Amino acid sequence: MSRTQAPADPVELQQRLLIAADLDLAVADARLADRFPGAPATRQPVHTLYLPAERVHAGVVALVGEAALEAFDEHLPGPDALREVFDQAVPGPADARVIHTLVRAKLEREPVEDLRIDFEDGFTQRGVPAGMRDRDEDDHVDRVVSELSTAPLPPFWGLRFGSLEPATRRRGIRTLTRFVTGLAAGGGSLPPGLRPTLPKVTSVDQVRAMVRLCRELETACGLDERTLRFEIQIETPQSICAPDGSALVARLVHAADGRCIGLHYGTYDYSAACGIAAEYQAMDHPVADHAKAVMQVAAAGTGVTLSDGSTNRLPVGDREDVRAAWRLHGRLVDRSLRRGYYQGWDLHPAQLVSRYVATYAFYRRSLPTACARIAAYLGTTPSGGTVATGYLDEPATARALADFCVRALDCGAATDREVHELAGVSRPELEALRRPRPGTAL
Repeated sequence: MSRTQAPADPVELQQRLLIAADLDLAVADARLADRFPGAPATRQPVHTLYLPAERVHAGVVALVGEAALEAFDEHLPGPDALREVFDQAVPGPADARVIHTLVRAKLEREPVEDLRIDFEDGFTQRGVPAGMRDRDEDDHVDRVVSELSTAPLPPFWGLRFGSLEPATRRRGIRTLTRFVTGLAAGGGSLPPGLRPTLPKVTSVDQVRAMVRLCRELETACGLDERTLRFEIQIETPQSICAPDGSALVARLVHAADGRCIGLHYGTYDYSAACGIAAEYQAMDHPVADHAKAVMQVAAAGTGVTLSDGSTNRLPVGDREDVRAAWRLHGRLVDRSLRRGYYQGWDLHPAQLVSRYVATYAFYRRSLPTACARIAAYLGTTPSGGTVATGYLDEPATARALADFCVRALDCGAATDREVHELAGVSRPELEALRRPRPGTAL
């Protein structure tokens, strides 16, 4: 600008620069919104119970609940027993009496939040001659579809089928196709909550192939577009680290064309592939922590949820064996929750006891502080709680606090009334804080 030129009008300059920036960033903005839509608005289950297909029938959820309740009543007859078993494994403070009541009610009301019918590793077909295995698996697929089509189902459910690796590809596609077409044959729609799981992924091309399978099945069955969405199971080192050193799992998510709803860590396949001796394969091994940290970054903001794996130490045997397995499982569940993994696998009905004890203790020990911080942030006046004055929370932290409270409500660890009394807000207000509309001030 020359010394004689009049200075630009600030308002006009600002508008001109804004228009230029909008034009420069339009493509990047669209890509960001498409690839990172934010956290899903739907409930996430706290666990997935894997059962071999041959053990799944119309009454299996009720049977699982009965078995879990039997173990609960036998080994945790009251709050003192719960405290004795879990005090060292699950950090306090938490009211053992309240947790005991809540967990027992959960096992009666909704013991299984997510059921996965396993046609992969858990489906061993022991004693079935090699030449009869295809027919045997077909028979199990048809039976499961027939029985579950009219049975009470948990909020989330689905199948794990053979991977798209060459050795299992034909059988996996056959099972998935037979399962979906069988379900859709009753009326051109699928029961709600269906979640197919694609295991042992080793390449982006496998995810693209799965997307194509979903599209073809939707067309063939007359299903609405994007009815079929799926989970990707991370149980191979190749799915974490590509040959060029990049994080392949991020590419897997974005290759799914918006159909990937979850990343599930596979404890034992992944650990074994990394050369970890069987005795040390565990959810808290360093190789597991590395893989899950990469998964967490890859999934952040994409709307894809995360699930930790399982422990194969089952709560069976005598009293001390059961309690030792519960302590281990409870500690691992709490560890996962504190690291932002709000879901994990269970392999046995009695593991539901330690799953819910650890999960409820996690939410209840932090709920008063979380609600007090929300009250301070929003300026509400709780009727039964306090307002936290020792925090200066930013909008992102406020969203996380609201998300914490909603998750506690979803799984039954807290009630709407409790949260309202502690934070002075309703669930709809928490949802608005958790996922504000674009352009909304927090």
